[in-house]
Amino acid sequence: MQIHDKIYVAGHRGLAGSAIVRALTRNGFENLLVRTHAELDLTNQAAVTEFFRAERPDYVFLAAARVGGIRANAAYPAEFIRDNLLIQTNVVDAARVCGVKKLLFLGSSCIYPKFAPQPMTEDRLLTGELEPTNQWYAVAKIAGIKLCQAYRRQYGMSAICLMPTNLYGPEDNFNLENAHVIPALMHRFHKAKMAGAPEVVVWGGGEVRREFMHADDLGEAAVCCMRVYDEEDIINVGVGRDITIRELAQAMREVVGYDGDLVFDAERPEGTPRKLLEVSRITKLGWRPQTSLAEGLAGTYAWFVENQERFRG
Repeated sequence: MQIHDKIYVAGHRGLAGSAIVRALTRNGFENLLVRTHAELDLTNQAAVTEFFRAERPDYVFLAAARVGGIRANAAYPAEFIRDNLLIQTNVVDAARVCGVKKLLFLGSSCIYPKFAPQPMTEDRLLTGELEPTNQWYAVAKIAGIKLCQAYRRQYGMSAICLMPTNLYGPEDNFNLENAHVIPALMHRFHKAKMAGAPEVVVWGGGEVRREFMHADDLGEAAVCCMRVYDEEDIINVGVGRDITIRELAQAMREVVGYDGDLVFDAERPEGTPRKLLEVSRITKLGWRPQTSLAEGLAGTYAWFVENQERFRG
């Protein structure tokens, strides 16, 4: 991937896609191709094919997806599986037809079985049942992985698949109806602080464990892999350590400056007991995460405060 190559980032306004754009820019890549959803509906096969034929990108980062937390997955299961299947099928096939040199597909750590041994190695894929609360999204992402692998085998297409852990950072979705855990908690703590509320309720008992990585670290990992990795096997991207949701909530309270109580509602769903990625494969390529959780949360909160008008509710 050369500095002047035309690089298409699908989903450039999202958490992962915007981080990839920032990483490409930091690394000197200047010929970036982006489209908003209003300009290009990736679920529309004809529109996607026309776009690829007109623009002829050399490289593609496929970061576009319908995403959301437990509540959103429960409310919109059909949309989570349908839209993601359409997006990835349309983009991957158009990339093949139009001769893209290489495509990077972003999966998710939720592809692994609910009770996979920890930390989860790449070979645990399809070895057990999925977490029911996000199975629709996970099945779509697994299909995307297999699509890329099938296109490699049948057509010789250079397509690689990265499985990032739970991401957070600027351009995250802070809408309380469908946000993931960090932006949802951050927004709720902020609202409670502003309203002087005596307590914040956290879903679950607080003891499940999660691994969190700043989106900018994923951006650098994606650029690194696009440059040096070209194998069929999927590759995990994470920080290699996790914390409990209770520890996360306590850290969040400090970052936001909220002095009320934390109440854990064990009757609420909380998902997989633990999700920690084994990341030796990507670290052998020379990549390491650079952002500590404390630093990342502080920067993300500053971004949220500056942009909170976008997330009313």
